[in-house]
Order: sequence, then structure tokens, then C-alpha cells
Amino acid sequence: MKTRVQTLPTDIALLQQLLLEQQALLEAKDTELEAKDGKIAKLLESYQCLLEQFRLAQKKQFGRSSETHPDQGELFNEAEALADKPDEDNSDDSETDPSTNSGKKRQPKRQPLPKDLPRKQKIHDIDEDEKQCECCGYQLTQMGQDISEKLEFIPAIVRVIEHVRLKYSCQHCEKQGTQSNIKQAPVPSSPIPKGYATPSLLSQIITSKYQYALPLYRQETMFKQHGIEISRRTMSDWLMKCGALFKPLYKRLHEILLSQPVLQADETTLKVINDDRYKSYIWVYCSGIDTPVESKNDGDPLLRNIVLFDYQNGSRSGSCASRYLQSFTGYLQTDGYSAYQQVNAKHVGCWAHARRKFVDAQTAQGKAKSGKVNIALSYIQKLYGIEKSIAALPANEKQQLRQLKAKPILAEFKAWLDKSALQVSKKGKLGRASSKTLRHWPQKLAV
Repeated sequence: MKTRVQTLPTDIALLQQLLLEQQALLEAKDTELEAKDGKIAKLLESYQCLLEQFRLAQKKQFGRSSETHPDQGELFNEAEALADKPDEDNSDDSETDPSTNSGKKRQPKRQPLPKDLPRKQKIHDIDEDEKQCECCGYQLTQMGQDISEKLEFIPAIVRVIEHVRLKYSCQHCEKQGTQSNIKQAPVPSSPIPKGYATPSLLSQIITSKYQYALPLYRQETMFKQHGIEISRRTMSDWLMKCGALFKPLYKRLHEILLSQPVLQADETTLKVINDDRYKSYIWVYCSGIDTPVESKNDGDPLLRNIVLFDYQNGSRSGSCASRYLQSFTGYLQTDGYSAYQQVNAKHVGCWAHARRKFVDAQTAQGKAKSGKVNIALSYIQKLYGIEKSIAALPANEKQQLRQLKAKPILAEFKAWLDKSALQVSKKGKLGRASSKTLRHWPQKLAV
């Protein structure tokens, strides 16, 4: 509302009082606007967080994950999809030399078949009447040969092994009417007494299920193709009994595992029948590939790639890890879950888990490109590149090169994270990824 100059009082004191009242009204308006701006900023921040959660949920539900096996929908188009991709392992069945190919698509050379595979020769010869020269009629002489190799697959052979135990008795004692002495070879040992499963059959079922993720109902169908009826219930009973047989081996591997200098641990969800909990967990512990191959002074061997699973009633409590690892004091690499702090070990971090948080932030931002996320991922990618280049080297050389090449990258990345954490929302995915990486930074420096 405009005020005419003629209506203003001429008294100076009244004018000063009117000015103070207007100033107080303006300050009240400014305070109200600041409160509204703060409320709008919080709403926008909440909206952005919800939008990021929606995009991540949408990616999880409908997107393709590089950490899982192909979905059932890719059953029929997998061959076509892989054929369109550039070859990375040079295992394509192509005999074209890439040096003679002028096109843009690289044609890899076929890798030779292993020399230790058994070979069966098939001689392809011309007819006898063709072994005469058409020009002069003289007999042709062999001047050489061309050999091409084809790989043949022989399906599994299923057969029945009959154990025949011969019986012997004394006919003289039988004629004399005395007690007959009967002798017979003892019953051969079997993994499952009174069962017809051989070690080879049990190993096939176990490997198919746990190594190649082939469920028992599918194995039941495969056996039916051979005319054999083995129900999945019978196979599950065999697996349970084999589990009891493996306990001494598991116990020994557990002892060797605890003697290793470096261990990796993680826990993952597991569906358990007749369990009221929404989620159950199983723990996994393994020794890394960087473990030296020399034996320790106490005689315990340093074995690579020991992988042991531990299920403790589906719990995710830190006491599960502390009970299993007992007095382990070496290096323990985890994702930073606080439960592992109950283990008296030297804790080191995992860059794969750190990278996953930034990938989630990249997914959550949608089509809008953020340079900050890409910068973070580029730093981690440089670390991955160093690991790829030193993968075949011994453990001591790997450590030296990590100190030389990775430390400068880590220092630069740390400075960038400290600056970026002040510029992004702490509630957003990028802010959370940065904060978590900084929180576990001492563990990440174990290079």
C-alpha cells in the first residue's frame, strides 16, 4: 500500500517512530521468508532423496545387474547377445587372421586346443582309382597332409557297479555234521551305508548344485533322461549325510584358515524354510589370492582360496564373527560392517563396496549427469587399473607397486572427498557415499 507524501506527519519524532515500525515489519517478513525458504529447501532435499530411492528401486527391479547371473528372460537370446559383443578372451571359433581383415570389426584368432587332451585320428583318403595321374597314368605318391582339429564332447556315462561277494564253506564239516565254517569278503565301504550312491555320483550331485547352481529338481529330470529314478528328496538326504562326512575336513580347513595372514569376510541374506524372520544370514570367510605360498615355521601350510561358509541360526550379530574367527589377529578385509569390530584383527577396507555406493549415486541421479560422481569413480578405476596390471606378480612386488602407484592416487582422492563432502547434501546418495568412504578411510589405506 502506497503512502502519499502529503499524508506523512511533519514531526521528526513521529517520522522516526513510523520508520522503526516499518523496519520491524520488514524484519518480520524477512524472518518469515527465511523460514519458508528453509522449509522449501528441506522439502526439495527430501524430494531428491525419494527420487534417488525410486530410481535405485527401479534399477534393482527392472535394470540389469553385472553381479548376478543372466535372468531367465535371456535364455533364448543369450547366443545372439553375446555374438554382437566384441570378443575379449579370443576364444571365438574364427580362423580369420586379424591382420588380413580390413573391416572395423576385429576378427580374433582361435586358440589352440590343449595338447594333453586325448586325440583320435580319422583318416580321409581318396579312392584307389583316383590315385593315378590323369595326365600320364602313373601312380600318385603322398606328398603331405593337412590336419584340422575338431572338439568332440562325450556325454556322461551312467553304469551300475555290481559288488559280488563270494561265499566259501567247508564241505567236509557239512558231511560230518559239525558246524559249517563260512567265509566271505567284507562289505565294501560306502559313503552312505546301505545306499547305492557311489562317491562319483555324490560328487556329481554336489558339484552340480553348489558349483553350477543346478537345483535338485532339475538334476532329477536329468537322471530321468537316463532312465533312472532318483527323487530330489533322496538327493537332499544324501547331501545332508555328506555334510556330516565333510565335518572333519571342514574343521581342518577352519584351523588352516585361522593361521593365514590375510582373511576376507562377508555376510549375505539367505532364504531359510520354516524361519519366521524376514531375513536370515550366512557368513563366508576366505583367504585371498595374495597369500604367500611358503609354509610357516609352525608347519601349517599357507593355502590360497580357502572358502568356508558358516550359518549360525541366521544371525547377523557380531558375536558370530568373533566366535568363528576366535583369536585371529591378522588382516581382516570386510565391507566396514560394525559387527566385525568385535574381532581382534587388523581391519582393512574394500574398494569394491566403496565403489558400489558411488555407482548407486550415479544411478540415482538419473539422466542428469553429475561430474562429481564420475570423478569419484575415475579415481577408483585408476586403483583397479593398478591391480589389473600387477595381478600376476608375487605378493611382495604387488605391495611395493601399490605403495609407489596407488598412494599418490589415494592422497589426491582423499583431498577431493574432503572438499566434495562440504558441497553436496549429506542425505543424498553422493553425500552418503562420500561420508562412508571418509569414515572408513584408515581401512582403505591398507595398500
